[in-house]
Amino acid sequence: MKKLLLFVCTALFFTACQPNETPTTKTASVEKSNIDKTTVDATISALKAKFPKADESLLIRGVKHVANLWTEADGSSEVFKAFCEENYVSDKDERELVFNKISRNIEIITGYFNKITLDLLEPVHLNTFEQHPIDNQFGAYSVDAHWQDDFYKNKIAFTIALNFPPFSLEEKEAMAGKWSRQEWAYARLGDYFTARVPAELLQNAGKAAAESDVYIADYNIYVGHLTDANNKRFFPEDKVLLSHWNLRDEIKANYANSVDGLEKQKIIYQVMQRIISQEIPEKVINSGEYEWDPYANVVYQNGNTVEATPEPNERYQQILNNFHANKAIDPYYPDQNTFIKRQYAGAKEISHENTEKIFTDFLRSEETKKVGELIKKRLGRDLQPFDIWYDGFKARSGMDESKLDAKTRRLYPNAPALEADLGNLLMKLGYNKDRAKFLSDHIAVDPARGSGHAWGGAKKGQKAHLRTRIGAKGMDYKGYNIAVHEFGHNVEQTISLYDVDYFMLNGVPNTAFTEALAFIFQKRDMMLLDINDDSPEKDALKKLDLFWSAYEIMGVSVLDIRVWKWLYANPDANAAQLRDATMRIAKEIWNEFYAPVYGMKDQTILAVYSHMLNSPLYLSNYAFGNLIEFQLEQQLKGKSFPNEVDRIFKQGRLTPNQWMIEATGNKLSSQPLIQAASEALKKLAN
Repeated sequence: MKKLLLFVCTALFFTACQPNETPTTKTASVEKSNIDKTTVDATISALKAKFPKADESLLIRGVKHVANLWTEADGSSEVFKAFCEENYVSDKDERELVFNKISRNIEIITGYFNKITLDLLEPVHLNTFEQHPIDNQFGAYSVDAHWQDDFYKNKIAFTIALNFPPFSLEEKEAMAGKWSRQEWAYARLGDYFTARVPAELLQNAGKAAAESDVYIADYNIYVGHLTDANNKRFFPEDKVLLSHWNLRDEIKANYANSVDGLEKQKIIYQVMQRIISQEIPEKVINSGEYEWDPYANVVYQNGNTVEATPEPNERYQQILNNFHANKAIDPYYPDQNTFIKRQYAGAKEISHENTEKIFTDFLRSEETKKVGELIKKRLGRDLQPFDIWYDGFKARSGMDESKLDAKTRRLYPNAPALEADLGNLLMKLGYNKDRAKFLSDHIAVDPARGSGHAWGGAKKGQKAHLRTRIGAKGMDYKGYNIAVHEFGHNVEQTISLYDVDYFMLNGVPNTAFTEALAFIFQKRDMMLLDINDDSPEKDALKKLDLFWSAYEIMGVSVLDIRVWKWLYANPDANAAQLRDATMRIAKEIWNEFYAPVYGMKDQTILAVYSHMLNSPLYLSNYAFGNLIEFQLEQQLKGKSFPNEVDRIFKQGRLTPNQWMIEATGNKLSSQPLIQAASEALKKLAN
């Protein structure tokens, strides 16, 4: 998963991943603009007279935008008018000069904030540090929380807002194919100052985000201590799996295990259900001191039953903390006045209504039932709820994972070994030696305490960080598979920082686009291990694998959205009420979109995802990433992989549809993947 930084390129993104304290009366005291229409009209008239050759539409847009942001603390109406007259830049060359200076300075500011944040979080994220609660306190500190507030006070924000005003998503879409690269960069600068959120609220948001990260990073299950009613153990005693990522991956790994794979999958599924319902005994979380039978939900120590109280709904309290912190920010956004709107129409630039429609149309497609029937046939049994993670379409699915573990541990005993091999991996993907060296030289590998993530640089000269879990015995296959995914993020982060022509355009339209490249890399993990699949069915199976992955994550994404809708409808709910609502909504989504395929109702498995806690409303990025991945893979066919990847990701941060049009010639859509699945099914039937 790409780590969302606490400071990002727009005020919209400041609310993209934070949260904590309950709303206070501060939300009722949002300071309103003290500039009336008469003052705005007089200012516009004065500027038009002073700069008769100025672009009138931009001039009017800039004045009106500054007026919306200006408050009594910034000065009187007279001060406002004088400020606009003194700071408006009408000359084209001077505007370009000012833009370049602003770009340089924002890169410096955000770049060093990025480095400070990254360094402060090392003791929280890396397993090379001895942990202490003080680390979490520093990790929760948002060093960047005040800079935009400061820019309003020193009026730099107003200078930017006046000369580089923002455009709505609808306006960007309308102008997408007409704007020059410079005009796009100017528009992206306009995204920086769209709302005036108090630094204190951003700080609270950052604190809660860090606390959620800590909660998730330490949510390990000692599966070597799981037993059934007959006191049978299924895993090595020292095996520890992080929820939900490693638990899910263990289910995937056991499709190749014909001995006791199904039993292992069932016991892990039972663990997941206990986590979702919060019936999991608190003392078995991140502890190997006890044995636990998740079926009967009984805990043992030294063969004796011991008392065990359930986890006190902490999972759902984390979600509430996120909700309250972001809801406190709502009043500062007149148009995008909910976190849902800011995340979708704002950060993703795809509305949540359109997102739900795209996903539910996909989930209702007849191909889901047909692919489900094929999986049932391949498994030789009825589908189980955990088969949302069916992994049998992949080349590795028939391989003994212990042999893969042995190979990856030999290759990557530690983080430096993986870092040293990145250039070689890129050359296997087709990059020449010089380009592979450039990219790999800008990526550092760190041993993660949690599942891992990719954290990009924010200033030229900074490296992207690949953080992945590496055990004492070296990197097992699961860790390697995740590392290759994060490596894809790092390559995107490096290209879209160093090779994009304007800093203001650095990055991608939204996180789904970096997820797409991460998926593309991850699907090539076996090839990078020099294990190739020459099966004539390979192409069809890849399409079905991607289709089934999209089917899984789209349902989870819809759950994420609907839980947040429920929160807004029930803002005073407690953790227990949220737990019950989440489980109910998960069952409703399952019954509508999965029960027709699986033949069973009322399953809650969609609610197991840890992202709902520490990365609220993030999951849609994976679903969109699957769709983007497929369209990009089609574009890559028969072409140079490195040349196309470089060309596509040098585009930077356009709107999603425009980026896709320039990358592939087509808009973002789920139909190509549905059609591909249909064709793949026909091919396999012949």
